[in-house]
Amino acid sequence: MAQTFPGYNNSNYAGIYGVFSNPASAAGYRYKWDVNIIGADVNAGNTYFSVPKSVLFNMPDTLKRNRDYFLDEGAQRKQMGWEMAEIALPSVLYAIDEKQSVSFVWRMRSSSSGGNITTPIANFFGVDFPNKGFQGDNLSIPRAGVSSHVWHELGFSYARTIKETYTGRWKAGVTLKLLSGVAAGYAAVKNVDFRLNNSRNASITSGTLYYAYNKEMDDWQTPAQKNLQLFHNNGIGADIGVIYEYRPDNGGFGAYEGTDADDYKFRIGASITDIGRIKYQKAPINTDLSLVNDNVDPKEIQYKKKESLQQYARRLNKYFTPLGTDSTFNMMLPTALNLMGDYNIDNRFFISAHAVIALTAGNRDISKTYALTQLSITPRYETYLFGAYMPFTINRNGQADVGAGIRIGPLLIGSSTIFTNLFERRIDHADAFVALRLNSSMFQRGDGNGGGIFKMRKRQLGCPVNNY
Repeated sequence: MAQTFPGYNNSNYAGIYGVFSNPASAAGYRYKWDVNIIGADVNAGNTYFSVPKSVLFNMPDTLKRNRDYFLDEGAQRKQMGWEMAEIALPSVLYAIDEKQSVSFVWRMRSSSSGGNITTPIANFFGVDFPNKGFQGDNLSIPRAGVSSHVWHELGFSYARTIKETYTGRWKAGVTLKLLSGVAAGYAAVKNVDFRLNNSRNASITSGTLYYAYNKEMDDWQTPAQKNLQLFHNNGIGADIGVIYEYRPDNGGFGAYEGTDADDYKFRIGASITDIGRIKYQKAPINTDLSLVNDNVDPKEIQYKKKESLQQYARRLNKYFTPLGTDSTFNMMLPTALNLMGDYNIDNRFFISAHAVIALTAGNRDISKTYALTQLSITPRYETYLFGAYMPFTINRNGQADVGAGIRIGPLLIGSSTIFTNLFERRIDHADAFVALRLNSSMFQRGDGNGGGIFKMRKRQLGCPVNNY
């Protein structure tokens, strides 16, 4: 995944939601416990297809190009698409003491990636396929692919302060994950050369199609909830992270003082998230295909409405030449490097930066899902009962967004694209998030600072270690 719960995940009050991006963030947490009731984050978009905002609220029966949707037919870049979503189910963070904490996280996640095709190829398939404007042209697709993955994630985290100095603190954390795969599939082509002779005839002179989906997809049940089984298609995953906090003014208490979560001037962190993979059994019908064929009817290789995956795969297998293939495939998690910086202006106003860098994207992994590389800068205002966040984000596709989030007591709601999409005529990407969570401060009377287990500082009479 790219950054989830953007703007909020670097907050001092993020609790269990901070663990998603960097497990070290839970060390020295300000409260005794933090419980997530439910949360959801959905992010989807592309660079080629856009719709007027009116279509979102009044969907027509049929979509007409240049009225209900628009295609970026003149772009010079490669075209990409993505989807990332998660539901954060009941989870808990527990602070053992001022230095260490443990967490249990349960998430239901999905990740989809696709594209890596030039705009002319996108126009051939996207504009009245097969696009007669390319008749007689020699076309090629070096590499392109689409993939999708849905899985459960049960995570167990441990974080602690590993070193304290006169002006700083180092924290580290790790999350080990038990993965349960629900659905996975991919289709990728390599080295395809073809020519459209007329609307009903094309010739493919080279190319290979690699495709697979897990065998459970052939017996997919309705409603979809029946397929969301835990402890099935199991795998192992991990997150690992470290954070350094610079604390030039520790109030005369130094290492003796109980941890105060926002008593730093700045902090920096790094983590690698979503290390791991899930192994699936391919559906029996799956096979790689040689696409070489001198007499291809483009209409005959299109997916037909209400056709099952098994039916479509069987038609393709008859149309092209099957090749040998393994009976299993591995779907990698969308592994990413997260880099974070956070500056404390006055214990209420902060500004943070968060970069997500995909580590499994690129030509070698076109048949797997991957994170969306992006950078966010977020000013925020926070107290223990209220928070306001304004993330400014730019992603690898050059799409820039301004969003907003708000936290009132246990409720969090926001979107990193809301202001951008309000002023755009047409939308090609969007996201939204919401969460409901509780922490121990909400059950303590008269604790206006949200001190939790760290109220001891107010009573502490120990000898200051920083005085000479």
